[in-house]
Amino acid sequence: MKKFDVVIIGGGPAGMAAALGAREEGATVALLERDDRLGGILNQCIHNGFGLHYFGEELTGPEYAKRFRDKVLSDQNIHVFLEAMVLSLTEQKVVRAISPTEGLIEIQAGSVVLAMGCRERSAGAIALAGTRPAGIYTAGMAQRLCNVEGYLVGKEVVILGSGDIGLIMARRMTSEGAKVKLVAEIMPFSSGLKRNIVQCLNDYDIPLRYSTTVTRVTGKERLTGVYVAPVDEKMQPVLEQEEYIPCDTLLLSVGLIPENDLLTGTSVEMSRVTSGAVVDEYRQTSAEGIFSAGNVLHVHDLVDNVSEEAYIAGRSAAKYVKGELPFSVTVSVTPASGVRYALPQKVHTGEGKVKLYFRVDKVYRGRTVVVTSAGEVIKRKKTLVMAPGEMQNIEIDKSLIKGDVCIYTEE
Repeated sequence: MKKFDVVIIGGGPAGMAAALGAREEGATVALLERDDRLGGILNQCIHNGFGLHYFGEELTGPEYAKRFRDKVLSDQNIHVFLEAMVLSLTEQKVVRAISPTEGLIEIQAGSVVLAMGCRERSAGAIALAGTRPAGIYTAGMAQRLCNVEGYLVGKEVVILGSGDIGLIMARRMTSEGAKVKLVAEIMPFSSGLKRNIVQCLNDYDIPLRYSTTVTRVTGKERLTGVYVAPVDEKMQPVLEQEEYIPCDTLLLSVGLIPENDLLTGTSVEMSRVTSGAVVDEYRQTSAEGIFSAGNVLHVHDLVDNVSEEAYIAGRSAAKYVKGELPFSVTVSVTPASGVRYALPQKVHTGEGKVKLYFRVDKVYRGRTVVVTSAGEVIKRKKTLVMAPGEMQNIEIDKSLIKGDVCIYTEE
């Protein structure tokens, strides 16, 4: 059995940042990645817009990944295992994986960082009605086929969902000569970044229809069209207003699911809202010595925030092994009016500052974000616009925490 101070599962932007954070604290690191190269989803994201916060310049996904990959691969104390599929993780921090070059790998870790990312919801996950012809893809799969494999998946396209990948693929398909007829969003607001709506839809005159969904698809061998309809206040389609749109391709951008299957059967506490683990500000889960960061913890809209969060998790995991991770009384962080969820869900009392990340439940204008502890206000922050598609944050002083923390919005 191999032994490492820190084992990181996942070699995408979160995994690489966690590895560098752990190395800064002097730990020996094993980085397990199931693909044949590091970088994760960034390898297929050839558009720009990455790195504005982390590096202070605009990069493409592969460029952003390369900056981390070069640092990881040049560090002799980071042992990278590629094409390594992790099979199991125990609460004793034993990691088992398999790869074509190493065979069965067993590692006893001092601590573990979960950085597996997330997967897309499929047609089956949303119970899409109709036949199952060719031409129905998740937006991420279409992105890989187009940007990595070099295939144009279709010529007349409808996109269901306005997540960032769907918005970006609307622009990408248009630039490759396809006609994007419609982007339909079941919610009355977009789940993507405002800048992507402007740059990927408005600039290309691609229509975006809110409170609208695809009710069924048609076609036998190949998709021939979709029916769309508006939805009522209960999110039920109004079939009397159903409209048929001929197309040969349907892209689904209907949400992401954190890849937390490895935690099945463990005592790690999970959040019903994020589908990720419940963590403290060090990104440690309820299982001591197991940390989580990136999209496996909660879905981010900016990879810069993924890297920042994973760096914290990597450093904390290394400090845990050395017995240097500070511990004190923890209090709960609870979302209230206007806030869908907040993270971390647990905060230690003491000195220093902690940044709370949160998402609102709908679009708000001119609201104030309020943080209370034991019923007393400890921070206020005035905002201009907040939308569900954009992660918000507020920094609080831990020395002001006297009891459970609540975060909410008010007029």
